[in-house]
Amino acid sequence: MRIVQALPDRFEVCGVVVRNEEKGRAFEEQWRVPTFRTTEDLLKAASPSYVVLSVPMAQTPALIKQFVHEGIPVLTETPPAADLEQLNQLYQDIGPAAKVQVAEQYAFQPLHAARIAIAQSGMLGTVSQAQVSVAHDYHGISIMRSLLGIRFEDARIRGYSFASPIVSGPNREGAPVEEKTSISKQVIAHLEFGDKLGVFDFTRDQYFSWIRSERVLVRGDKGEISNKRVAYLQDFQTPIEMELRRLNAGEYGNLEGYYHKGILAGDKWVYRNPFQPGRLTDDEIAIATCLQKMGEYVQGGPSFYSLAEAAQDHYLGMMVTLAADSGETIQTSKQSWASV
Repeated sequence: MRIVQALPDRFEVCGVVVRNEEKGRAFEEQWRVPTFRTTEDLLKAASPSYVVLSVPMAQTPALIKQFVHEGIPVLTETPPAADLEQLNQLYQDIGPAAKVQVAEQYAFQPLHAARIAIAQSGMLGTVSQAQVSVAHDYHGISIMRSLLGIRFEDARIRGYSFASPIVSGPNREGAPVEEKTSISKQVIAHLEFGDKLGVFDFTRDQYFSWIRSERVLVRGDKGEISNKRVAYLQDFQTPIEMELRRLNAGEYGNLEGYYHKGILAGDKWVYRNPFQPGRLTDDEIAIATCLQKMGEYVQGGPSFYSLAEAAQDHYLGMMVTLAADSGETIQTSKQSWASV
């Protein structure tokens, strides 16, 4: 809703299903959009280009199937189902032709998008390793697969967890009100995709912490990305180094407004914010990108994050957890959605 308010010329919400009447009235007052108690009531009153599902994962598969049956495209929140059995059942029930995409936004956040663009451009040569410490489970795996250029290849996974004390920082409720020490659980896993290696490393404190930062390392035979530093060989005798430089309007006396412009690597844009001059956070820019791409998809445009990709990332994320909890090496296998 914040995105729609910031970009009214791009997006319009025709209605929201809120089953609790009191919560629905409060939603209407806050956002000035109509709410409905059931999906049937919504579809009687409006004709959406597509629907966005943001519900508990246990309810997601049934709602996806309902809207697919109605012929309405679906953009569903992650993950599309709770476990491996439900993922396979959902995919088998609706098939690959169903108009369903998944709102996995992390790869569309500006800095991640810039890194992925560089990794896929050939600048680094053939990418063989990606170490990702930015997000949990399927979110982190999705970035890893994009950086490595991995589709549905099987993986050999080894993992472990580590607990350590940390002074508690901010969370979803806001800044800390007192000093308190909590236990931070870190999960580390190696995913071997033949001759490519993914390293998953994450602790949930990173999302809000003032003292735990994200880390990304991408290595190819001709260069690497280390966080915001890019190093590559122009030729075998000419090393080039540069920083990924973020440009925002409205800083240091600039009077254009306050919004993100994009990211430069040397003298080239590796990411341009498509929603200028909307005043959005990086995550909101990424979610807006999902919404825009979904609009293009329902008009015949390309898939941007399919149910199959989402299922694969959730599957690998679950196998990482299993490897870390059990201490065993896990070998993944092709699932119903995997294709060459």
